Amino acid sequence: MKDVLQSGLYDLVKVICQTGGETTLKIIIAPDSFKGSMSAVAVAKSIEKGVKRVLPRCKTLLLPVGDGGEGTLEVLIKATGGEIRTCRVKDPTGNIVDANYGLLGNRKTCVIEMSTASGLNLTTPGSREILTSSSYGTGELILNALNDGLRDFVITLGGSATNDGGLGMLSALGLKALDCSGNKLMSGGGDLSKIVSIDDTTFDKRIHECNFTIASDVQNPFIGHNGATRVFGPQKEANKEEIERLEKGMKNWADVIEKHTDIKIHQVAGAGAAGGLGGALYAFFPSEIKSGIDFIIDIINLDDHLQGANLVITGEGRVDNQTLFGKTPLGVAMRANEKNVPTIIIAGSVGEDIESLNEYGVIGVYSIINEPMTLSQAINNANKLLENISYQITYSLFYELSKA
Repeated sequence: MKDVLQSGLYDLVKVICQTGGETTLKIIIAPDSFKGSMSAVAVAKSIEKGVKRVLPRCKTLLLPVGDGGEGTLEVLIKATGGEIRTCRVKDPTGNIVDANYGLLGNRKTCVIEMSTASGLNLTTPGSREILTSSSYGTGELILNALNDGLRDFVITLGGSATNDGGLGMLSALGLKALDCSGNKLMSGGGDLSKIVSIDDTTFDKRIHECNFTIASDVQNPFIGHNGATRVFGPQKEANKEEIERLEKGMKNWADVIEKHTDIKIHQVAGAGAAGGLGGALYAFFPSEIKSGIDFIIDIINLDDHLQGANLVITGEGRVDNQTLFGKTPLGVAMRANEKNVPTIIIAGSVGEDIESLNEYGVIGVYSIINEPMTLSQAINNANKLLENISYQITYSLFYELSKA
């Protein structure tokens, strides 16, 4: 498939040269953010600069995307002409911060990116306290939106600092998790093993008037070898002892939830997203878990924009074997491949075992790194590095057209 698409692209260049030049060429630029460095919008603009240095008169369409992780809120607001609203909430450590939620252009759908209230970006590397980090602030965002009269929600679950199984979020909305003495527990994942019962008499009744779409960038279950704790706990600086304690607590919490609701979240795909927040939403909210990238691609109408396109350029901070499990570049490439449009992927770094991407119409995967450098150097210079590699890719693919 890669060879067919690439040879077809070169043949197309010849036809374009004969029938109207670069003005008839349409390139879609649809990247995710480069985490810790650039937003999806900024990435798209840098790629466009590189393309335009070669083909200044070609048509470029910027469609920054996300997969449910950090930056998804900005993407959806820009794509739909919505607005950002700000409120004061508790961050994962209990400090008061400003956090955002969005109102889509339809004026009725609320988008909550949990990382704006409970994200890893709000904590300090080297001093993260995974046992006490709480998703309480995410619950406060939902509460503020409910008070604004909103009832249609999209919750995006990437980039969390928490592993509390959604306990903090539920506590902010009135649900009580009780220990054997009837005391309320809400301090984080470290207390999950102490929970013996649930009191939902003060749980906000407006929740059941709502519809919640859970947009997740991962499909991990609540517990187990591939669950929230064992896969993502180390990324949140949990040591071996903490991981075992958290896993025990998550198992207990899932058991208590099943006893109370008759809903078994232990192995539900996506329930482990955001430290188990996906599972709490699935169990206590009228909700549906969806692939973040597929949901967002539909929102920005990528399929319609692919009509008449000649090339798609996408990317994210790192491309490796995890990209094959629902990340932005794969989702974009799959949609483009359905329309027989080839895809180029640009990444901050490129790992191993990515050859399977070729099966989805990907004709090349490129890193922005052009010489030995530190991570901080790559982050600080990502803007120019993106522009330069985009220039090189465009020149190599469209050399004949650029000289026409």
